[in-house]
Amino acid sequence: MPTNVVFIMTDNQGAWTVGCYGNPDIRTPQIDRLASQGVRFSNAYCVNSVCSPSRATYLTGLIPSQHGVHCYLGGEKPDAQIGPDAYCTIGEFMSLPRILAESGYTCGLSGKWHLGDSLQPQTGFSYWFTKPRGHTQTFYDDEAIWDERIYTEPRYYTDVITEHALNFLKQQQENPFFLYVCYNGPYGLGEHMTSTHENRHTAYYADKDLPCFPREPVHPWLKQNRDFIGNPVCMRGYASAVSGVDDGVGAILDTLNQYGLDEDTLVIFCSDQGLCAGHHGMWGMGDHARPIHTYEEALHIPLIFRHTGPIPAGTVFDGRTCNYDFFPSMLDYLGMADAMQTDPNLPGTSYARAMQGEHIAWDDVIFHEFENVRMIRNDAWKYTRRFPNGPDELYDIQIDPGERRNLADTPGYASVIEDLKAQLETFFSRYADSQYDRWRGGRSKAGRLLS
Repeated sequence: MPTNVVFIMTDNQGAWTVGCYGNPDIRTPQIDRLASQGVRFSNAYCVNSVCSPSRATYLTGLIPSQHGVHCYLGGEKPDAQIGPDAYCTIGEFMSLPRILAESGYTCGLSGKWHLGDSLQPQTGFSYWFTKPRGHTQTFYDDEAIWDERIYTEPRYYTDVITEHALNFLKQQQENPFFLYVCYNGPYGLGEHMTSTHENRHTAYYADKDLPCFPREPVHPWLKQNRDFIGNPVCMRGYASAVSGVDDGVGAILDTLNQYGLDEDTLVIFCSDQGLCAGHHGMWGMGDHARPIHTYEEALHIPLIFRHTGPIPAGTVFDGRTCNYDFFPSMLDYLGMADAMQTDPNLPGTSYARAMQGEHIAWDDVIFHEFENVRMIRNDAWKYTRRFPNGPDELYDIQIDPGERRNLADTPGYASVIEDLKAQLETFFSRYADSQYDRWRGGRSKAGRLLS
């Protein structure tokens, strides 16, 4: 029988928030359990640091300059998410749920979609519980979509996403299934952050200092969330939301075990992007700064795979990956490599054999883009270029992993910059579609942050 897939994605959660990635303060026992039973990717990154572009990349394997979603949906005209002009922004591409549905899988979504035309099931899904729009304004009394109808969900939204995920699992007895669980948390943004986050973890964190949240001076580039930095309510609320998501992961794992599906199901845990929560004097992702920033905590994400039997338990893959590698890896792992599209050409590489414990040769170079910003990261250097006039950044990651000393304008590094710049240009010249190449006048399907 084909392998089932449960794909759990959280919202704005950096690797730094999770116990198995070294966090001593935030409780994530269920995510840690998942890692102990499978393989943890220690150096996973996102291609873009906001929701819609990153999610489009996970599902299609394409970078923003190929799929055309350069920013979060919500600012585009006309509205792509709800209303008469709504449309699916990845509908023209082969996507993971579409390929699986065409291969006989039953596909279900529980949680955030944020890729357009939210009111009706998209790209192969038959089970469809989601949010009308992507942003989380509140964890209670928030809008939801069920049976193609918008209603107000009074309960704790994270728990409702879990409830629908479990409901989907209970219905799957015959066909292989793909369950895409997209949590609204931990999120860490919005007006609700300055109020106490209410869930079962609130009391635990109420007196915690949480030193994992840096108390640094506010960065001059930060344009939003400045009062969140060092704010105990914000820090404890975000920690509570992380643990709330962890509860849901545990419930899903327990249900799979209850139904005897552990050996038949690949479970994936990841986030769409990370979040700075005081790191570098920032709170949020790249879009909350001007210029748009590329600090590690907003780009470095958790990525864990468990498949009892084929994937060795308690292993770690240290290769540096980007989420454009995810799509070809999943098709390869599931024996569907023939379904990979060749137009557009996929920029990613399969790490499926590494998931199963094999030693593979791996290129540790990754690329990132967000509107006018492009970045290249390898084992030694991190170079961020802002089109057309900077400011640019260069960090010697081996001696300055905290990105404290920008070497871009320091004498003696011109040859390093020229080499990294050439690699950036080669990558995007090879893969970018001219109609979506923002550096060459291309358009974005999403509203733009920068003109």
